[in-house]
Amino acid sequence: MQRVTIFTDGACRKNPGPGGWAAVLMYQGRQRVLSGSAPSTTNNRMELIAAIEGLNALKRPCAVELFTDSQYLRKGIRNWLPRWKSCGFLTIDGQPVKNQDLWQKLEQAASQHEVEWKWVRGHAGNPMNELCDRLAKEAIENGLQP
Repeated sequence: MQRVTIFTDGACRKNPGPGGWAAVLMYQGRQRVLSGSAPSTTNNRMELIAAIEGLNALKRPCAVELFTDSQYLRKGIRNWLPRWKSCGFLTIDGQPVKNQDLWQKLEQAASQHEVEWKWVRGHAGNPMNELCDRLAKEAIENGLQP
C-alpha cells in the first residue's frame, strides 16, 4: 500500500464569510496542491472540505498521514463521529450536529484508506502547515475576484 502524507487547512474571512481551503499531497518526493473557495461559509466547513478533497484526490487506497491544525476536524473524526452516528447525528444536548453533510462525506472519503489523523499546531512555523494556510487564504482572494 502506498504511503501518502497530506497537509490540510481551511480559512475564513469573518466567520461566517468568504472561505478557502487547501490540501498538499506528498508522495515519493512529489507534491500536488489542491485548493478552492466558497463565497459564504465557516472556517470549520473549510477545514472539513480540505480533508475531504485531499482524500478524494487519491486514485487508490493508501496509507495516509493527514495533518491538520483543526482540533474540530481531528477530534470529530476520531472521537465524536461514532457517537453522533449512533444518536442520529444529534449532540448530547439533542441539537443537530453542525456540518453533518461534510462529516458524512469525510467518513466516506476516509473509509477508502488507512488514515492516521495527526494534529499540528497552527501558525507555529511548520512549513507545510504555513504553506496550506497561505494557499487557503489565497483561495479566498481568488474566489473574491470578479
